[in-house]
Amino acid sequence: MARFRFGPGLLVSAAFIGPGTIVTASTAGASYGAALLWAIIFSVAATIVLQDMAARVGIAGRQGLAESIRASIASPLLRSTLMGLIAATILLGNAAFQAGNLLGASVGLNLVTGLPLGAIVALIGTLAGGLLLTGRYRTIQNALIALVGLMSVVFCGVAALTAPSLGELARGALVPSVPPGALIVVLALIGTTVVTYNLFLHASTALEQWPEPSRVEENVREARLDTICSVILGGLVTASVLVTAMPLQGLGGDVDAAAVGQRLEPLLGPAAPLLFGAGLFAAGLTSSITAPLAAAYAASGAFGWTPDLRSARLRMLGGFVLISGVLFGVLFGGSPYRVIIVAQAGNAVMLPILLVLLLVIANRADIVGRFRNTRLVNALGILVVLVIGSLSLIQLARLTGLAE
Repeated sequence: MARFRFGPGLLVSAAFIGPGTIVTASTAGASYGAALLWAIIFSVAATIVLQDMAARVGIAGRQGLAESIRASIASPLLRSTLMGLIAATILLGNAAFQAGNLLGASVGLNLVTGLPLGAIVALIGTLAGGLLLTGRYRTIQNALIALVGLMSVVFCGVAALTAPSLGELARGALVPSVPPGALIVVLALIGTTVVTYNLFLHASTALEQWPEPSRVEENVREARLDTICSVILGGLVTASVLVTAMPLQGLGGDVDAAAVGQRLEPLLGPAAPLLFGAGLFAAGLTSSITAPLAAAYAASGAFGWTPDLRSARLRMLGGFVLISGVLFGVLFGGSPYRVIIVAQAGNAVMLPILLVLLLVIANRADIVGRFRNTRLVNALGILVVLVIGSLSLIQLARLTGLAE
């Protein structure tokens, strides 16, 4: 019987529940009520399937996802091109998102303390950097477990206090629909949950959590249980944020995470901004820690470096992402809310390419041995790629004027 303990799966949840998730879910709830809950359920199911593949690559293949991709490409030119593209995309993308993570955490702490945003950005950046510099995976994991627990209590509690209609929630969860103008929000909900860099993060950290080659079968089962429980918990937080924003439907105006807390005061009383601020701070801080960590693992694998958290190379890569985010946050200081939806949707557009590579790797017996994908898992993986790819193509066609 598999032992249950939270592990790398919780890092995945901590990574995808960031300010982007809070903003996206708030926008979905305030704009469309419960109609897009099905997209969160789809995203959670897809994430479980894909992250389980990534964990098996790490545990059974004894290497990270980027290293596995490198090993599977025979052509030196194609290998160098693809690895360079992966490294550049992950590093630059995470550096951009890191500013949003830090600003989101700062907005949350500002709601609680009233301190200026610039000072809070520097403070949170220092805190995240201190945890990463320890080079201790367990220390980082334990800190994230506490923060995810805080988020879960805050957001689920606030959602329950809004007293949503159970019938409306059931329709939104069980009957897929895309209201006019909602496709980009659907893509964003998928893109903020099924995150490309989490696949690299999970493969490397799963091997670090379960390094014993003599009990691979037990390790795979424990990793799967950890993934299922952790991702469902993360999905519950996302759904809670959507439900929390539902009372704002039809009020008009721009919706951001800070505004949700403030505009819920008539419903929840003066504690509403403080509660939402605490959850937003935890969300921003968890992603501020995991984004540099994931970028370091992914890029180091792409470059062919040993994935050791205490190595100078990994610290340099993670430091680039962290310091870039701090500088953008301090120098520009503005709110990331207006661009964050488009950025998350862009992640969903890029996903199909990486997912195809993951499917190929997870089916190679020379890499994962007898732990390669079953027919059912392949069917589910292909379905996820087709759904995300189709939604991405439809949105791209609309953006280019080829479709209405």
